[in-house]
Amino acid sequence: MGFLVGPWLAQAVRAAVDLSLAEHLAGGPRTAEEIAEAEGADPAATARFLRACASIGLVAYTERGFAGTETLAVLHREAPMSLRDLAASQSSPCLWQTWARIPEAIRSGQAQTAQALGMPFFDYLAAHPDEGRLFGAAMASMSAPVIREAVEVIGVAGATTVVDVGGAHGSFALAMLARHPGLDAIVLDLPHALPGAREAAVAQGLQDRCAAVAGDFFKEVPRGDILLLKFILHDWSDDECVQILANCRDALHPGGRVVITEILIDDHAPGIAPLMDIAMLATAGSRERTLTEFDDLLTRAGLRRVTVTPVEPPYAVIEATAAA
Repeated sequence: MGFLVGPWLAQAVRAAVDLSLAEHLAGGPRTAEEIAEAEGADPAATARFLRACASIGLVAYTERGFAGTETLAVLHREAPMSLRDLAASQSSPCLWQTWARIPEAIRSGQAQTAQALGMPFFDYLAAHPDEGRLFGAAMASMSAPVIREAVEVIGVAGATTVVDVGGAHGSFALAMLARHPGLDAIVLDLPHALPGAREAAVAQGLQDRCAAVAGDFFKEVPRGDILLLKFILHDWSDDECVQILANCRDALHPGGRVVITEILIDDHAPGIAPLMDIAMLATAGSRERTLTEFDDLLTRAGLRRVTVTPVEPPYAVIEATAAA
């Protein structure tokens, strides 16, 4: 039953985000009536919803009303590692319509976004800017703990330019700049993602060191010393990954490195990685990969792996250089 009511739980979290429960309860307990009035919601339905939230640990009963919990706190928009955008995005109609077709994805081995949305996933985000911005913000929040560890293990000796390939809001590039004052950065992505990248750079005071550039990594990648590929290759087929990696190889300055941050899947390991693999199948017709599968892609693209460093499980940082 816990599995079967999973959709209820995810949509309850989405509703908590939509009703700003974390923000309303940040200052202390409030009654259902107070929250309903602040949100323009039905008081009786709000009370029932808060009762449901209490049953799953998002809120707690007090004499004064309902109080937020540590679990709810991560849905606050200003939380250090906020999951607010991720909760809203992962339960949004575009993803849920696609994931409802997982049986069809398994039968066919093909992505289901065209059937669910009328077009491929990233074309849909480009055609729906609000959802595109939300998805970009969600990926930034999902990336935060991985980026925090990755920037500590990526060496920058001799490097001056880092390129965040398909970098969306540029979270990885900006973290590298904050950690290493001698670096400049380029964020490469499709046009719909660039406003978010520029806004993020300005918010961190790094706009003079970070350029957001529109482009297509299947055609060309800006030249640099460190080329970052975070959560990119799992979106694409093997042949498409080889094309991306080959373009990155061609864009490397002498002695440069391609740095891949992705899930490393293990056939026998429990956890989220195998589930993410099925989500990627349905959404993009793509996959999570083993280290052996990454090595094969690198070899085909004229690269060779030099290091692999585990970070936030199940993620790892794989560094590669141009093959001799």
